[in-house]
Amino acid sequence: MKQNEYLNKIIPGDALSILKTLPDEIVDMGVTSPPYNKGENKKGWLVKNVKYVGATDKLPEDLYQESQIAVLNELFRVTKDGGSFFYNHKIRWEKGEIFHPIDWLKKTKWTVRQEIIWDRMIAANIRGWRFWQVEERIYWLYKPKGKNLIGEELKAKHALLTSIWRFSPARKNSHPAPFPLSLPIRAIYSVMDEKKGVIIDPYCGSGTTLVAAKILGHNFIGIEISKEYIKHANERINNFTVEQKYVNEEIAKHFVTKTFKERKENGEFTGKYRVKNNKSEDKQKILELFSYGKV
Repeated sequence: MKQNEYLNKIIPGDALSILKTLPDEIVDMGVTSPPYNKGENKKGWLVKNVKYVGATDKLPEDLYQESQIAVLNELFRVTKDGGSFFYNHKIRWEKGEIFHPIDWLKKTKWTVRQEIIWDRMIAANIRGWRFWQVEERIYWLYKPKGKNLIGEELKAKHALLTSIWRFSPARKNSHPAPFPLSLPIRAIYSVMDEKKGVIIDPYCGSGTTLVAAKILGHNFIGIEISKEYIKHANERINNFTVEQKYVNEEIAKHFVTKTFKERKENGEFTGKYRVKNNKSEDKQKILELFSYGKV
């Protein structure tokens, strides 16, 4: 497939089939949330059971996990060395058996760089079998560059946002399970910072990741099987400026009052061990340093 056939477009079709047609190492990073294989029969007091237009969310669990591994390995192939992918999923239970995303993620070619907790602040399927499940997982997957399994260090203004992300689910969206715009904005802005590149979402749904990429000045590739969702996503992309304010709100959270380098240059406290007996003074400065993320 040539660049003008996939860049800044939503390609209609099955994620795995389309990914196999893309060239190697064309993507800098990606964000997605696939169908969770919830069986199309899970509902609670607040929500109806989730059913997608044009796709099923009801597969034998072994086939579902195999398909996710295959998709993730294709994403690994099309991603550049040193690239990242953010994969949103959740822990599920079926007749007492737990299904954890890490079960299949560790069978892919990716290095799992971090597990992030998405605190949704609301439980969709409310029953009393367990404590209300208000969280989902976001896995930061990394494609090693050479023997470097760690990758580049994030800037402090991004890393200080911690590994617990607190966003409400998206509202007023025709897609049955959209994540909020803040989620891909945070992932993309934190990893890419001021660099520009290509962002992919193989289950782009209503286009949230693509809108985030567009507003942040990146090229994008979307894949979606539903014509209805593609239509809605293209409408959002064409009118992306309407959602600019939400991006500004997220970016405003990425800040530090003073960097480590600036503290060091000014001869200020950096956490370095002192031989002198100033333990109480150092302890107070450490508390000040990390309170409320003001570093």
